[in-house]
Parts: sequence; C-alpha cells; structure tokens
Amino acid sequence: MKILSYILSPIFAITFILLLVVFHPFQWLSFNLFGSKSHEKVVALLNFFLVKSMLILGVPIYVKNEQELPNNVPLIFVSNHQSTFDIPPIGWFFRKHHPKFVAKIELAKGFPSVSYNLRKGGAALINRKDPKQSISELINFSKRINKNKWGAVIFPEGTRSRNGKPKRFATSGLKVITKFNKDGYIVPLTINNSWKIFRYGKFPLGVGSPITITTHKPIKIDSMSFDELIEKTESVIKEHII
Repeated sequence: MKILSYILSPIFAITFILLLVVFHPFQWLSFNLFGSKSHEKVVALLNFFLVKSMLILGVPIYVKNEQELPNNVPLIFVSNHQSTFDIPPIGWFFRKHHPKFVAKIELAKGFPSVSYNLRKGGAALINRKDPKQSISELINFSKRINKNKWGAVIFPEGTRSRNGKPKRFATSGLKVITKFNKDGYIVPLTINNSWKIFRYGKFPLGVGSPITITTHKPIKIDSMSFDELIEKTESVIKEHII
C-alpha cells in the first residue's frame, strides 16, 4: 500500500495545486466583475473539484446527513479537525448554507485561491498572537454571519489532530459567535479518517481510507446556557469519532 502511496501522491499533489492555481484568476474575475454571489459559486465549484481530486488517492468522501438543517437562520458548524482536507468537503456539501471559516491570519497570504477566498469570501482571519485583534475580528465576523444568515465554520480544537484523537475544545471563539447569533443553531459535525492521509507524514500521502463527515442534530443556541451548549456539542462530536 505504501508503494502505491509513493506513486499516487505526486499525481494528486500536482492536480490539487493546479486546481488552486487555475481557480485563482476565476475567483478574482468573478468577484470584481460580478460580485460576491458569483465569487461564492466559483469557490463552491473549486471545492467540488478538490473533493473529487481525493479519488486519485482512493479516498472518497461521504457525508452522513440525516438532519434537516434550518434555513434562513445563522448556523454554526462546529467540528473536530483532523487535516487540511476537512475544509473542501464542508465548503462543498454545505454550500447551501454559505459556510464561512474561522482561520488563522497566516493563511491570508501566499496560497493561491485559498488566501483570496479567505480575504474576500467573508471569513474570520484570526491573529492568535493578538487577542485584541482576534476578539474584534470574531465580533465583526459574527455580525456578518447574523446579518446574512450564513453558516460559520469553526474547529474549536484549534490545531489538527495528527492521530485522530480529539483535543480539548477551546471555547472563546465559539462564545463570541454564539453571543451574536442567539437566534441561530449549532450544527455539530464529526469527521473521521482524514488524519490518515498524513499517517506517513507529509510524503507520501495515505491512500484508500474513505473520509466520513457525520451531521448531528442542530442545537438551538438560546435553548440552554453556553456551558451546557458547549458540553453537549463537544460530547456528541467526540463520541462519534472512530
């Protein structure tokens, strides 16, 4: 299997990077000529192709969603975090809810397509070394989410789990977002197996381990105290991690 990884990894890497490079000017054109809605459609299409590119590694992505997610209200997608490849599937499969990510500010420059989308697409760009900037950015982000009835996406673990084992959830970012979106819902998501892509390190990439994203029952934000909300959200996510 590892020999196959050495063969397929360069093919996947070239394809993945090429998609990011090719879609970058399309993002620029769509945003500057036709506005944010057009840009959002281009980003969704990019995410579709990024998800399909995973098949080169023999890694299909399945979303188990037996829930009926509310419409026309803010949704906060809260998920465990196992790899970089958690992001395109959320962007694609939940595109109807206009997912906007909370991301570290370092990603705002130097990455084709990714950086442009984060800067122009409504994301929150957090400087972890500057608490004042982080809080201010999260407040503005939370207000945008509420005004536009978008979906916010946050990974409370902060950093990726290298072996699939969940880390303790940090609550400060989520607390700010929920404060300004009392009329919305938290949607817990559990991601399984995406860490296996990096089980050998950065190269070669792991092959043949399907990724699953499980959607859990939405929780009305104002239905309980924040501490209860966090406890329930973290519990349902982690109990479904394989």
